[in-house]
Formats: sequence, C-alpha cells, structure tokens
Amino acid sequence: MKGVRAVVIGASAGGVAALFKVLGSLPGGLALPVVCVLHLPDDRHSQLAEVLQRRLRRPVREARDKEPLSPGLIYVAGPGYHVSVEHDLTFSLSQEDPVHFSRPAIDFLFTSAADAYGDGLLGVLLTGANEDGAEGLAYVHKSGGRTVVQDPRDAQVSLMPEAALALHRPDLILTLSGIERLLSTLESSACQATSSPNC
Repeated sequence: MKGVRAVVIGASAGGVAALFKVLGSLPGGLALPVVCVLHLPDDRHSQLAEVLQRRLRRPVREARDKEPLSPGLIYVAGPGYHVSVEHDLTFSLSQEDPVHFSRPAIDFLFTSAADAYGDGLLGVLLTGANEDGAEGLAYVHKSGGRTVVQDPRDAQVSLMPEAALALHRPDLILTLSGIERLLSTLESSACQATSSPNC
C-alpha cells in the first residue's frame, strides 16, 4: 500500500485477539509507525505492550508524552491518558474527560493523527462495544487519509464497526484476515516514513 506514512488502529471489546491477528503480518522491515488504542480500565497497570511484543516478536511500547514517533515501532496507549499526535510527529498525553466513557479514546488519536499526517494516514477500526472511533475515522477520511472498518459480521462485538459505517463509507470493509493481508502490503521503504519531497 503506497503513500501511507503512519497507521492508527482502534479497538475495544475483543480487541486484543484482533490486534494479535492484524499486526502479525506486518512486514519485517516496516518503516512507519503503528499506533493502537485499545480501551483499558484506567485504574491499573496495562501489560498490553509486553503481551503484544512477546506475541509479535517485534518492538512494542507504550506511547510517552513528547516522544517522537519512530518508524518500525508499534505503540499502544496506556491506561488513563488520551494519546494525540502533534504536528511535529511527537506524542501528547492528556487527561481530558473520557470520550464515550473511554480514556484513552480512539477519537482523540484518530483526529490528531489525521491533522498530523493528512493523506498519509491509514485508519483502521476493529471490534468494539461502543461508538468511539466512528467520528475519528470519518475525520481521517475527510482529511484525505484511507479508512478501513472491520466487517461487523466478522467482529466479536459489532457495535463499533456499525457506528463507523453509519457515519461514513470507508475505503474498505474487511474481515480480520483481509486487514491482515492489507497491512502485509505496507511499504518497507524508509521513504514512506518521511515527508521528504524526494521520495
């Protein structure tokens, strides 16, 4: 998939297994960042990054405030903080009010990443039990990015994909296997992770 400079993925109920599936096929030489928001209880430490890193055998870390996004890394939002991407492609963590009862919220990540990456962003919305991510994904689309929604019939919990489909028509509606195949086609060229006009 050409022209993608970053990937954002949102999920809620059923999301851990879905992330294992879709992230398992990322190219070994991936040269762009992947940022994931999975709804988490905000009253305890999350081991999502460690679990994903063990399963995927590739670098996974929690997003940290002011940290630049690095090519080839998978980031996850930690509990209790919204994660945004700033225009200088660093993370910003905040404790603003929950969105759709969630902090971290998918909408926060998707809208900020769309502002930062524009048409270089790929947004993916997976299984979940509320409407978080629907508005954010529509914003990714409006900003020129590409959007993918998990087929509600394939989702463990269909409410989140259905809410997204009620708001806008994504570029693709795919099963988890289809999303896995799509992500396997992401460019491994370092050019894809930059905004250099020479690429």
